[in-house]
Amino acid sequence: CKRDISASVRGGGGRYDRLRFSVPPAERESSSDIAAGLGRRGGMTIKLNFCFIFCRGWWAFLLLQLHMLQALAQDDVAPYFKTEPGLPQIHLEGNRLVLTCLAEGSWPLEFKWLRNDSEITAYSSEYKYIIPALQRSDAGFYQCIVRNRMGALLQRRSEVQVAYMGNFMDTNQRKTVTEGQAAVLNLLHILSYPRPQVTWFRDGHKIIPSSRAAITLQNQLVILATSVSDAGSYYVQAVNEKNGENKTSPFINLSATDASDTVAPVIVIPPQNTSIIAGSSEVTLECVANARPLERLSITWKRNGIKITSGISSFGRRLTITNPTSADVGVYFCEAKLRDSTEEPARARAFLSIMEPPYFTAEPNSIILAEAEKDVDILCQAMGIPIPTLVWYKDSVPLSKLENPRYKVLLSGGLRIHKLHPQDAGIFQCFASNKAGEIQTYTYLDVTNIKPAFIQPPEDTTVTEGMTAVLACEVSGAPKPAISWKKGSQILASGSVQIPRFILLESGGLQITPVFLQDAGNYTCCAVNSEGALNAFVMLTVWNRTVIVHPPEDSTVIKGTTATLRCEATHDPRISIRYLWKKDSVVINPSSTSRITVEKDGTLLISQTWSGDIGDYTCEVISFGGNDSGMARLEVIELPHSPQNLLATLNSSYSRSVMLSWVRPFDGNSPVLYYMVELSENNSPWKVHLSNLDPKMTGVTVSGLTPARTYQFRVCAVNQVGKGQYSSETSRLMLPEEPPSAPPKNIVASGRTNQSIMVQWQPPSESEHNGVGVLGDEEEWVSLREVENEPDAQMLEVPNLTPYTHYRFRMRQVNVVGPSPLSQPSRVIQTLQAPPDVAPGSVTARTASETSLRLRWVPLPDTQYNGNPESVGYRIKFWRVDVQSPALMKVVNDRLERECTIEDLEEWTEYELQIQAFNAIGAGPWSEVVRGRTRESVPSAPPENVSAEAVSSTQILLTWTAVPEPEQNGLILGYKILFKAKDLDSEPKSQVVRGNHTQSFLLSGLRKYVLYEIQVLAFTRIGDGVPSSPAVIERTKDDAPGPPVRLVFPEVRLTSVRIIWQPPEEPNGIILGYQIAYRLASSSPNKFTTVEVGSTVRQFTATDLTPESAYIFRTSAKTRQGWGEPLEATVITTEKRERPAPPRQVMTPQSDVTSRSLLLTWVPGSDGSSPIRYFTVQVRELPNGDWQTYSSSISHEATSCIIESLNPFTSYKLRVKATNDIGDSDFSAETEAVTTLQDVPAEPPSSVLVTPHTTSSVLVQWQPPKVESLNGLLLGYRIYYRELDYDTGSGAETKTIQSPSALRAELTRKMVICCYLKKYKRYEVLMTAYNIIGESPTSTPVEVFVGEAAPALAPQNIQINSLSASQLELTWDPPPADSQNGNIQGYKIYYWESDTQNDTEKVKVLFLPETTVRLKNLTSHTRYMVCISAFNAAGDGPRSSPSQGRTHQAAPSAPSFLTFSEITCTTLNVSWGEPTAANGVLQGYRVVYEPLAPIQGVSKVVTVDIKGNWQRWLKVRDLTKGMTYLFKVQARTIAYGPELQANITAGPAEGSPGSPQEILVTKSASGLTLQWTEGDSGEKPTTGYIIEARPSDEGLWDMFVKDIPRSATSYTVDLDKLRQGVTYEFRVVAVNEFGYGEPSVPSVAVSAQTEAPFYEEWWFLLVMALSSLILILLVVFALVLHGQSKKYKNCSAGKTISNVEESVTLDNGGFTALELNSRHLIKSTFSKKNGTRSPPRPSPGGLHYSDEDICNKYNGAVLTEGLGLNEKPLEVSESEATDSDYEDELPKHSFVNHYMSDPTYYNSWKRQQKGVKHPASYRYEECAASETEPYFQTVITTQSSGGVYTPTGQPAPGSRTPVTGFSSFV
Repeated sequence: CKRDISASVRGGGGRYDRLRFSVPPAERESSSDIAAGLGRRGGMTIKLNFCFIFCRGWWAFLLLQLHMLQALAQDDVAPYFKTEPGLPQIHLEGNRLVLTCLAEGSWPLEFKWLRNDSEITAYSSEYKYIIPALQRSDAGFYQCIVRNRMGALLQRRSEVQVAYMGNFMDTNQRKTVTEGQAAVLNLLHILSYPRPQVTWFRDGHKIIPSSRAAITLQNQLVILATSVSDAGSYYVQAVNEKNGENKTSPFINLSATDASDTVAPVIVIPPQNTSIIAGSSEVTLECVANARPLERLSITWKRNGIKITSGISSFGRRLTITNPTSADVGVYFCEAKLRDSTEEPARARAFLSIMEPPYFTAEPNSIILAEAEKDVDILCQAMGIPIPTLVWYKDSVPLSKLENPRYKVLLSGGLRIHKLHPQDAGIFQCFASNKAGEIQTYTYLDVTNIKPAFIQPPEDTTVTEGMTAVLACEVSGAPKPAISWKKGSQILASGSVQIPRFILLESGGLQITPVFLQDAGNYTCCAVNSEGALNAFVMLTVWNRTVIVHPPEDSTVIKGTTATLRCEATHDPRISIRYLWKKDSVVINPSSTSRITVEKDGTLLISQTWSGDIGDYTCEVISFGGNDSGMARLEVIELPHSPQNLLATLNSSYSRSVMLSWVRPFDGNSPVLYYMVELSENNSPWKVHLSNLDPKMTGVTVSGLTPARTYQFRVCAVNQVGKGQYSSETSRLMLPEEPPSAPPKNIVASGRTNQSIMVQWQPPSESEHNGVGVLGDEEEWVSLREVENEPDAQMLEVPNLTPYTHYRFRMRQVNVVGPSPLSQPSRVIQTLQAPPDVAPGSVTARTASETSLRLRWVPLPDTQYNGNPESVGYRIKFWRVDVQSPALMKVVNDRLERECTIEDLEEWTEYELQIQAFNAIGAGPWSEVVRGRTRESVPSAPPENVSAEAVSSTQILLTWTAVPEPEQNGLILGYKILFKAKDLDSEPKSQVVRGNHTQSFLLSGLRKYVLYEIQVLAFTRIGDGVPSSPAVIERTKDDAPGPPVRLVFPEVRLTSVRIIWQPPEEPNGIILGYQIAYRLASSSPNKFTTVEVGSTVRQFTATDLTPESAYIFRTSAKTRQGWGEPLEATVITTEKRERPAPPRQVMTPQSDVTSRSLLLTWVPGSDGSSPIRYFTVQVRELPNGDWQTYSSSISHEATSCIIESLNPFTSYKLRVKATNDIGDSDFSAETEAVTTLQDVPAEPPSSVLVTPHTTSSVLVQWQPPKVESLNGLLLGYRIYYRELDYDTGSGAETKTIQSPSALRAELTRKMVICCYLKKYKRYEVLMTAYNIIGESPTSTPVEVFVGEAAPALAPQNIQINSLSASQLELTWDPPPADSQNGNIQGYKIYYWESDTQNDTEKVKVLFLPETTVRLKNLTSHTRYMVCISAFNAAGDGPRSSPSQGRTHQAAPSAPSFLTFSEITCTTLNVSWGEPTAANGVLQGYRVVYEPLAPIQGVSKVVTVDIKGNWQRWLKVRDLTKGMTYLFKVQARTIAYGPELQANITAGPAEGSPGSPQEILVTKSASGLTLQWTEGDSGEKPTTGYIIEARPSDEGLWDMFVKDIPRSATSYTVDLDKLRQGVTYEFRVVAVNEFGYGEPSVPSVAVSAQTEAPFYEEWWFLLVMALSSLILILLVVFALVLHGQSKKYKNCSAGKTISNVEESVTLDNGGFTALELNSRHLIKSTFSKKNGTRSPPRPSPGGLHYSDEDICNKYNGAVLTEGLGLNEKPLEVSESEATDSDYEDELPKHSFVNHYMSDPTYYNSWKRQQKGVKHPASYRYEECAASETEPYFQTVITTQSSGGVYTPTGQPAPGSRTPVTGFSSFV
């Protein structure tokens, strides 16, 4: 050690220069004590040189050796403070406080903090104490202690106060005083720091101090000579000037009582004894007196009996002494008396004293060397007023606590130590304090003459890698030996050397944290002092740490298999290890069971696992090289048990379903995924009916069953292991039979003879038989295996079948003759499930983002699922390559998925990935390992340990440590420092520090005494990372201030001037005051009159000036650092002043215009006899900007100004005004518009997106920069791209998008294709925008992998063919070969209903490159839009343009509703709704109704077919009273859909009224009158009546009049509404809430015949006939004469009517022919009134009547037994008669006039052509004859488009006779 250190000393600039020495700057040296000087670096060099130059002889060499020993002894430097605490600090609550203890000395230095003499931290290396959010309780006195091996040093106190303001603690008060006395109102108590500023108010008005009102120094309000008018409510508004809070006090209600007029003087507020600290600027004494009358009161101040006249203010109440000195110390008297009064004045006195802070009159040397066992005195004497108190400390501990009897404080203040011991060495401090302040001094006492000796010599140590090693080396000696540690020749730790991980302990030992393997070896402890040196050697052995490298992993095994839990550990080969396994914290003993074994490598094997093995297993590795443990969970799962108590019951509410229930089984320790229900129908093989039931269910309704079949059911549960055992089968259930649910199909009828028809049909589908037959499946048979020479085989195993596939088997035998016929097929057998056999193919991993990878693969085809497709999925395993960590898993449950993005990965990290397929049974093999790396990203954490220290008024030193390696996310290229002046700058500035090795920076050019917020961030090539938070706050040091600004003279008189100024724009510290100096301009330059004012003063009045003279005034500000630069101005003492003229010739020279600044020049105008003080410049941005003030403090001497911070390529106008003491001038004329030059674009293109375009090109897309950031005319963009190779860097290539001929096009483009790139390489792409000046910053780098690209074009030639109502067939051509960009792996078909894409779009994926597909389960008669895209390994190509196709029509759904109205005893209206699913074009409806019970032994079914969709109602008039009918309605498109049924009962309804009574009909000339009386009203009151009528030509009752009021008892019918010649019967029906009641008895039949008019008389007709004959003859004669040369052709206007035997012709078109097997026909006609035509009749073409009732009589006519009705269609169009013919008025003689107000009735009629006879449209043929039978009620069905049937040969001119029994209207 001695040789090494000596060499260091001799080497001069060698090793010694690397040692860290710091010496207190104020260290006092003793010239006589050379050894003391050798402890300092500079001192050593000087003194050694002195010896070499001046010393001669042998003693020089000895002296040098002595010096070197002394130097070695002084190798350690005691701690010392670089700075001392400043003024008291006041901070706001919630602010962050950082206290810094800057100290130096030998390492290691440790720091500790005290608050109010109590420890708040322990010793640590942290020299800062940080309070994140200040609270009131944090206020107090803080002290820092720093220590090293030499001792500990205590810093002076630093006062910290927290500004706060509480609430007033009192309530409203009342105070009463006698009139004339003084009212003293004390400030109510409030907690506040600092003391608040107070304003008094009375009844809301501010109180200004006056002769009657005084506000004392203690904020009391004193009202003198109180009167009644002073009564009121007084309160205080207190303001804390530090934090800005203000509070209002409760009220003090003052009242006054009467008293005498005169009050003797009395001192209310006497002056207080006051002590101040020397150097204070002023002191104020206060004396408030009261008397009455107050205006005669006089207050006088005296000292030593002499009246004081200066410094008196506030009506004599205050005495202010400026800059008090010791001469001002003494007693001051205050006297109050009434003028012209002989009374003795009131007196009070106060003593003024001045305190002086302590100062030392004697101090110790900085270092004292003393020999052991001798006495030593340490000097310390101090003076001050009052006399200071001295307190001694040793190593920061008061001597009073040490209680060492050898320590004695002398009367002089010094310290004597008796018989020094080595342990007395240390730092002794002497603190001197009084009320005025505190000071301290210290010395380091070093005890000498004792050689170093080991108290505890070092011992060999063994430690495990990664732990902490402590090598002891405790040494005694005096002086305290300097300890250093070495390994070989390298010094690891000493008082001046510190290497990371090696720490020199205070005891002298060496701590190594953490220990590495390379740290093993021999270490040397060297102890040196001036008496000698001592060495010791120690061996450090480092064992490899025992670590589990493959810890156990959570495992799930199937019951009965072997569980393997790994626990592989690495360890030092010199030691042995032991494995200990625990299950649920209980030690496992493998010897106790044969199922459990522990392998040599620690692996735990558990065979024949069962549920008892479930638990947490812990592997503990125990060794001398450390212990480690790992834990994993073992789960043992098994197939779920079978569900219990399975019950099957028929569903009473729906006959085609069965309700199942069961008890939830044991789940096998793996949650049940779902239940499966299988059924056996009619003893057929079991098949799955419900395959995915919710595991929470314990019952289900099985629907979709077929009636009249037997069923058995069984249920099983499925979990992760697979399908469990089936439950016991249910008993066999037979579903009830039902009628067939569909009629026979394809009915064809053809005439065989004149009396017979042959009908043919096909049966309905088997599923609609509801119990009949079973149809076999079409099956394809394949020969699986042939076995030869085994004729007697009874069993055969068929291998190589596909798992989870249905098979049926059949066999045949073969002999020499040939094969036998095939056997009957076996029942359906399904092979069991098995794990997939193969892994997904074409696995690739690509970077997706900074934290994700995209894995792509080709899914398994259906044939390789080996199990239920619903259970097939994929499992992805991935792990980091660079660290040993357990693999992570991600599960993809979609069997069709082709890619997956792995999220939440580490940035800039390489991963390995594998994928496997799985199903319900298990997992298949893993794929090959693929690798992928996440992208480089920005750092996700800031640099650590950011600290800032102000080193000057413009510089701050920043230090930090690196970003933690896991958070770097890439290569750190450097750091950015963000800084801004707090509350001054809006946006931070930045400073870039390039490189990753520099971790400190000196910020320069900062503003002085400004608080800066500073953050540091790291950046990579991708961009900036996270800035450090919270921001470090540091204030630059103060400096002399800048000059005050805006100096003006608002008041100038002949002999006085008032000057006003504003604080400096750069205060550079706390302004302590201002200095105003002035002189005559003609006087000596150094002869100034100087006045100093306080920091809050902003104006000053100079008096006693010379009139009409020029004066020069200077104003300067002061901080702690002294007076700043003055601001000078000239003023003339005159009263003839005016505002200045505006500046002239304001210009902006173009040569001085830059992109962000320009030069503005002007010529000042007239100053108005008052010097110009400053200029103001305003700027306006064109075209629409407002004028903005650029600066209002431009020097009065300036004639130009540089305008900065302008926007590039922007036009501006500017103007200037001048300001003198009188005011502002007008603004100058505006400058010409000036445009700043262009600058580089400020922003790069945004939203840069780079995607593969082909296998060798990429598509680059972007958004242009914001217009305001272009800073000029954009010329184009540049694209930089380079191949990324993380091992070797490569240069970037550039692609510039520019073309002079296509510049505009390039600027509008937002994409470009970069071609000819290398395949299977990763590229980085950057973009810039550029103009004529240069380029913008680069965009954020974007990475892209080239070599894989999705297809560029969509499939071609898409064809869509409709196959059925639910299927479309699609065919297409692949994309062109040059656009496929690889092998097409499949296609995606997107299809949707054309009007509802968002709701119905579906996707079908084809994983084979086939070009045809069928879309199934589509909606009938619906237009579908289809798009197709191709995909390859890189992704999906574009979609094709939508193509459309439509499915075929199908049968519609049932009508949406079925309702009935106007239900009487014989009639009702039935209506229905349009089907919810038309499934095509609706062609019409079919209505079928029948009674539920036979009527008089006869059952009839009536069918009515209605054409078209517009009519959805029918009037039925042939009901039987009280009978219930079943109505069925079906809609038809290409076929009839399902029917909607409803039952209805004919009236009267229960609770309806009874029949009206006494029906009477009377006839008059104009009408018929019906009268009746009210009958029984039923259960509810009658609400009205209706009238039903039965005409004699129809014979059926129908509603004639509705809505007759309840009060009516008669009704008159106009005869014009009745048909002439027809008799009518009427009856009345009452109505209430229940419905229509019982009809009345029919009235007598009444004829509608009236008197014939004259034009129907015979004589009138004869006259008209003769007249017509004459007219015709005249016309014929004229035509014969005129047409001799022409041929006349007569055309018939009508059609011939055939007789009964002739063919049938068309009447009104489109009718079906009607055959009636009857010989007996009843003729009946409609009467025609006055020759008008009969009412038009509805066309029956839309109706088909099928009447199955067997009737023998129609209104009395005898018919044959075989009576039947059918229709024969005629081949004639209905177009011969249309609704457009309907132009005449409504028929007057129709029975249905009361219906004609309904347009649906009205339009159903067809108008006849005038003058045309219509032949009968039907003929009646005799089919058979029979005997007559009794009369039966006729079955009649009518509807609005029904027709009138007229027998052939019976037409009357202008009228039609309906078929008997058929209604002519609805």
